[in-house]
Amino acid sequence: MSAAPDPRPEPFSRRREVAATSARSLLLTVLGEYVLPRDTPVWTQTVVDVLALVGVEEKSARQALARTAADGVVTSTRAGRRVHWSLSASGRRLLTEGAERIYAHGAPRPPWDGRWLVLVASVPEHQRQLRHQLRTRLAWAGLGSPSAGVWVCPDPGRLPEVDTVLDEVGLADQAFVVVGEYHGGPPHAELVDRAWNLSELEARYEAFVEQFADHDPADDDAALAAQTRLVDAWRRFPFLDPQLPAELLPPRWAGGRAADVFHSRHAAWAPAARRAFDHLAAD
Repeated sequence: MSAAPDPRPEPFSRRREVAATSARSLLLTVLGEYVLPRDTPVWTQTVVDVLALVGVEEKSARQALARTAADGVVTSTRAGRRVHWSLSASGRRLLTEGAERIYAHGAPRPPWDGRWLVLVASVPEHQRQLRHQLRTRLAWAGLGSPSAGVWVCPDPGRLPEVDTVLDEVGLADQAFVVVGEYHGGPPHAELVDRAWNLSELEARYEAFVEQFADHDPADDDAALAAQTRLVDAWRRFPFLDPQLPAELLPPRWAGGRAADVFHSRHAAWAPAARRAFDHLAAD
């Protein structure tokens, strides 16, 4: 059986989202943070100037624009010798979805009711594309895999999302999905260790706190650069963090401190960052 086509453009793949900062990742951050809320086209030079503030050279900025257009996220319109860029319908939808996850990430979760969502889905080794699609979609939905072919999540509310994933990859009639309490076997902590690498994730959160907690931009342009880097760094965490309930996290979990830093710095820097962007975008 062949895999269903991937409806999500490549820039939004989990592999690319968790990779190191690049011109394209910074461009997507700029599009989502400044262009999406304004709902007006922007000139090429505006994008180039904003990306220059975070160290992206003009050639790389233009290449990132061209590749993002090829992915269907933005469309271009020529006005004489100048070009301005608008979000496509699919680009707007995907950036809106991403923004919702970014700003909701790290919010306090209700007490855990002790139930797990368990998925058993076996994909033959030779169907590598299908295996990759399934792994990517389920990881994005917050599931972890403690053993081959088994996926778990302590949030049964993710069931509709899991059903959608299975339908998209063509496994809806072959997978087994169960919601219930955990009985016997290794303790919860061991199950979590097998399903997710929380040590690596916590180290990323601690690095985020160290980078941004005490940063104080000197002017509007510096605030625009800082805000862009802040959001670009933070938007990776929804791809990495399964957002486990507090009952399953280590003591003094760094994710909570990181969320406080993100939301406080984002709110503090937003007015100056918007002023700087509006100045650069002025015709």
